[in-house]
Amino acid sequence: MSDIVILTPNPEDPSFAGQWPQVRDRLVAAFAAGGLDARSEAWTDHIEAADGLASADLIMPLVAWGYHRDHVRWMKACATWQAAGLPMMNPAPVLAWNSDKSYLERLGEAGLPVPPTLWSEQVTADQVADAFDTLGADELVIKPRVSGGGWQTTRLARGEALTETPEGPALIQPFIAALETEGELSLLVFGGRFSHAVRKRPRAGEFRIQQQFGGLYAPEPDPDPVALALARRVLATVEEELLYARIDLARGADGQWLLMEAELIEPDFYLNHAPDGGQAFVAAVAEYLNR
Repeated sequence: MSDIVILTPNPEDPSFAGQWPQVRDRLVAAFAAGGLDARSEAWTDHIEAADGLASADLIMPLVAWGYHRDHVRWMKACATWQAAGLPMMNPAPVLAWNSDKSYLERLGEAGLPVPPTLWSEQVTADQVADAFDTLGADELVIKPRVSGGGWQTTRLARGEALTETPEGPALIQPFIAALETEGELSLLVFGGRFSHAVRKRPRAGEFRIQQQFGGLYAPEPDPDPVALALARRVLATVEEELLYARIDLARGADGQWLLMEAELIEPDFYLNHAPDGGQAFVAAVAEYLNR
């Protein structure tokens, strides 16, 4: 019998209380259909010591939502898990560096197409005013470097007053107009093999595509081969072994694909939109456990 632990949010954080249990239950059901047992534990119960996870065959932080609001303790937990040599997938070092969007700068330097980005330790009105000209944009998006689910993300038009900024280090990018029209494409990869794709669009009057903001999700049966090739290039830049990944892409102003995020910590796999119901994911996990 396998003992798979799925890490879930801090039980004292109500932010995603209406969503994460459904995602956890989809994962548990997919595992059960594949003959694997899975249980869940709050990641915040295992920050200082890893003893409570030591007996697990595999630990996966697939629903550890909200870590971005508790980032200091998240980094401490990652260090604890790494030091204990826990069987984590994705590995604890990946869970640490992928929690800060500055990894996009490294990927851009490696030749991958990422949106033009300005990095700031603390966003100011003067920085934003200069960013419109520096980036050649009429609209900007300002995001925290450590964030998730559209948290503290602001869209600003040229001439519009800056009223909200992220608390701490942030990035400033041109607003990607295609996000409003064709949305974002998410490519799911398990065990190095492409599984399925999902198209995510914002609801009318909204620029954020997350479900808590009314985002509309649908399967993408035949994703663009160019997008798939870019996802493979992204994953090839990661030195550590990965068991799962969600690569989020959008088209830039020139129609070419841009890497928006490489989600390697706790991405929703959208198994409800997977043609096989998640069998490819479970097969990748079983292959990892049996090697």
